Amino acid sequence: MYVDYVGLRVTNLARSLRFFTQGLGLQELRRGKMFHGGVWVLLEDPISHQRIELNWYPRGSKYATPFVAGEGMDHLGIRVSNVALVARQLRAAGAKRVEEFRNGRTLEVAYYEGPDGLWVELIRSPTP
Repeated sequence: MYVDYVGLRVTNLARSLRFFTQGLGLQELRRGKMFHGGVWVLLEDPISHQRIELNWYPRGSKYATPFVAGEGMDHLGIRVSNVALVARQLRAAGAKRVEEFRNGRTLEVAYYEGPDGLWVELIRSPTP
């Protein structure tokens, strides 16, 4: 298991991209669209290789909650080899299931809410 990235919720994707790429020198690795219409953009520091994922949610998305400045931490992206196993461990430790996505019978991605409302995204992938 390893921390892959920190997800930050942003209100203006273009403005945030300019800040992180032009201002801080992070490089865009890839981007995609979420099933509910949101957009994510994965950025990486070229020296440390640490990653930040910017998450923009459109009005009407169940994830577009009221925004308070300074509270943009969206979630931690954690890569694990067995999402179901780690999900059980999180539930046993008091976490609440938010959403899970399967490919057939295999749990591929799961979101859990931990203490103080912090979300963790479990992403299935071989661990190094």
